Amino acid sequence: MNPVPNPSGASTMTPPQRPAVAVPPRAHTRWWGVRLHGRLALWAWPLALSLVMVLGVLVWMKAQDAADRESARGDMITDALSLEAQISSRLEAEQAKLRALADDLGKGQVAPSAFATHPLVLDGLRRFWVSVSWIGADGQLISAAPSDQLPPNDQRRVAQEDAGMAGHLSVPWRHAGDRADLPSGLLVARYGAAVLLRQKVPWWLASRYDIRLVDQSDVVLASTAEGPRQPWQAWYRVPMGPSMPQAWLELSSRERHAPWWRRWPVALMLAFVGLLSVTSLMLRRQMLGVERAEAAWRTEAAWRKAIEDSVVVGIRARDLDGRLVYVNRAMADMVGYRQDELVGLLPPMPYWAPDEIELAWQRHRRNMAGLAPREGYESRWRHRDGTPLDVMVFEAPFVDAKGQQIGWMASILNITERKRLEERERRQTETMAHHARLTMLGEVASTLAHELNQPLSAIASYNAGLQNALAGRDDLPERIQTALSRQGEQAAQAGRIVRRIREFLTRREPQREPCQVSDIVHSGVHLLRRDLARHGVTLQLALDAGLPEVEADPILIEQVVVNLIRNASDALQARPAGAVRRIDVQAHLAGAGFVVIAVHDNGPGLHGQGIETLCAPFHTTKPEGMGMGLAICRSIVELHYGAMDAGDSPLGGAVVSFTLPVAILSIQEDNS
Repeated sequence: MNPVPNPSGASTMTPPQRPAVAVPPRAHTRWWGVRLHGRLALWAWPLALSLVMVLGVLVWMKAQDAADRESARGDMITDALSLEAQISSRLEAEQAKLRALADDLGKGQVAPSAFATHPLVLDGLRRFWVSVSWIGADGQLISAAPSDQLPPNDQRRVAQEDAGMAGHLSVPWRHAGDRADLPSGLLVARYGAAVLLRQKVPWWLASRYDIRLVDQSDVVLASTAEGPRQPWQAWYRVPMGPSMPQAWLELSSRERHAPWWRRWPVALMLAFVGLLSVTSLMLRRQMLGVERAEAAWRTEAAWRKAIEDSVVVGIRARDLDGRLVYVNRAMADMVGYRQDELVGLLPPMPYWAPDEIELAWQRHRRNMAGLAPREGYESRWRHRDGTPLDVMVFEAPFVDAKGQQIGWMASILNITERKRLEERERRQTETMAHHARLTMLGEVASTLAHELNQPLSAIASYNAGLQNALAGRDDLPERIQTALSRQGEQAAQAGRIVRRIREFLTRREPQREPCQVSDIVHSGVHLLRRDLARHGVTLQLALDAGLPEVEADPILIEQVVVNLIRNASDALQARPAGAVRRIDVQAHLAGAGFVVIAVHDNGPGLHGQGIETLCAPFHTTKPEGMGMGLAICRSIVELHYGAMDAGDSPLGGAVVSFTLPVAILSIQEDNS
């Protein structure tokens, strides 16, 4: 995690990203060594685009080369036609001058001896002509020029220009008065082709082309270049037309036109492609390394996520301001919130216990100051649903790669269950100690029952003897006889109770016998009537008439009834003085096999407690209680194959009931 500055100037942390789960690599194809994952690898895109660009440039260069060649050829054709027109125009002008000379000859104005010095002849020889011949009608040469009468300079020029190939112009001449279709002779002017090219070819055109006049056999008549045409030269020929019917004007480009693929731009682009290929290979190697590192990171991230999801220790990260920047799944599940709901929160946190807000703030300020105990500290949190949590927090500073603290990292253990187990062990220890005391008390009670049995038997025997001794006396008051009789009954009853308690404590089976529920209830109520009257409790009996007999030990069931009535009476003591304190004892038949005996009261009620809680060993609501009364009553009822239940009474208090099975004899009588 890297520190991110916030507006307050304090260093904060960016929350760690949730690691992505490693996925299996997709099927890929190799094409010319390029890995394809459904598309071209990223590293190959620059090379591919560069190749496309280079290919486009080469195509453009080829097209441009063809266009340049075509343009150069068009320019050459244009220049050739223009030069041919200029040469033809010059030859036509010379033809006109020669025709003017022929007209002078036809008028007879020129003698053969004066032909070489005629102004037109001299002018033509100076300008262009090499020689002029005057031929008669019979084909005989009448006169010719140049002659020895020419100036020395003109003779030298004519001699120089007479060398090499030459062309000629011819014009018929006729005497005045002759028919136009019958010429009198022929006037022929010979000229040098090289002179014609030198005079008519512009310098700029001569610098671009090698210009030649050739005949039909490709014999060079005149040329501005030395040597023959080279194979690499582009050339074009145009016929000279009527002025030179057997000649062609040829233009050859002096510029060497190299093929487009042999030029410097192509070499530079190839070098560029080579460098780009090397760069792409290096990029490919780097990207493969990054890909391998990313795959390793994904695998590591998947391992880390799996570990984070598997651990039950909560992890949270906070910046220096106390803001939550990261929580793992265990932490979020621990407090009942989603991870995105917790990240970004500032204190107070929603999982702080409302009754410990001030203490939580003190711990927060202590932790932010770096004073959190290294051995951890306990704290009380609250689940989203309101359930309290006991946690153990271990806080440590979070330091980045530069050694700078950027926050706090904490691991949280949920010790709620551990605390419950400790509390349960403590209670079990106390319960075992209490149970040991009760066991000792049971042994003492068993010993007392054994020891009291004989005195009670002796009391009953002495009482019986006393009654027998006084039976014959007439002066004995009736009240004494009644008291002695009741004393004997109580002694016998006490003996039976002691004997049943001893048998119960020694885990002997109860002495079941058919008995009436009404007799058991009346007997128990009779024992408690004085106590109920002393506490101001009104007792009402609602016993259905004709209840069948039950299979039970009347002494033990009587003790159950007594215990339930006494508990109800004790609960009624919470009502204010003068308030009605009422207990209803009801008995009715439930189905065909059980009789239900229920004790109702209008006391404070059970406050949602069920029979399991009430009958739990050592559970009591009385300051002097031992928590064994209802547990023993439930054991007695279950020994009689019955069941106990508890709930809310229509009187407004509680009702505790139990069932007893109907005696087999009663069932048979009902069936009959």
